[in-house]
Amino acid sequence: MEKRKIDTVVGGGIAIDGAGVKLVRVFGHSQIPQFDPFLLLDAFDSIHYEDFIKGFPWHPHRGIQTVTYLIKGSIEHADSLGNKGSINDGDCQWMTAGNGIIHQEMPVQSDHLLGTQLWINLPKDHKMDSPSYNDIKSNMIKEVEDDWGVVKVLSGNYNGHNGPIKNSIVPTLYLDVTLHENKTWQINVDAKSTVVIYVLSGTGYFDESNKEIESHRAIKIIDGDSVEVRSSNKGLRFLFLNAQPLHEPIAWGGPIVMNTREELHLAFKELDEGTFIK
Repeated sequence: MEKRKIDTVVGGGIAIDGAGVKLVRVFGHSQIPQFDPFLLLDAFDSIHYEDFIKGFPWHPHRGIQTVTYLIKGSIEHADSLGNKGSINDGDCQWMTAGNGIIHQEMPVQSDHLLGTQLWINLPKDHKMDSPSYNDIKSNMIKEVEDDWGVVKVLSGNYNGHNGPIKNSIVPTLYLDVTLHENKTWQINVDAKSTVVIYVLSGTGYFDESNKEIESHRAIKIIDGDSVEVRSSNKGLRFLFLNAQPLHEPIAWGGPIVMNTREELHLAFKELDEGTFIK
């Protein structure tokens, strides 16, 4: 087995999105296609409700999947198909925008809003699929414990344990990993796949360079079929993302991601004409 090494470390920057939500855009449009098939990762971590309470009022999506993983807090959502619900502590919502959806995501006042939203690109043949949801409650997420810590399996298969997502279109291994102090965790991956790690808390080491990576950083790990992570004496919690790259052209305009400029222009034309929702 060949251990992967760190290729890129990004911390992103403060961004204001929605109606005035303060968040960290860890990576996004300016990194195309560095993290393929992952397009964007937003992180929110605030104990000040004024940072997030204005939320994300009605807005469209097409051509992507959005994965909202809420570690702490509560978000109410609704969409143009008539769906309504809430995401609470430890819950995850996996939404396939497909050929078009208009929705809103409105955080509820709480002591702490902590989580991430990931955008996964949809392949050309699935960009115009019908929209769908996978609502994952915290009690549906398998936890695998060992002497080094615990792994929560949101999607994919980890050591024989399946996540609750049955059809993610782009098969994705999404893990929430917590390591105790000074412990080592190892996982095998396909050598051609993309591996991205986002450090939620603590610090750790992600290759043999012994470079300590702090929290609120995303790391791309390349070249090899094995990933080894070591925690520091502060412990470590991170999100682990693994999927095959699509290697397809990207035409990206705000909340819509297609393959060509023509498809993108058509989407916005349909929005203007009221024919966006299929």
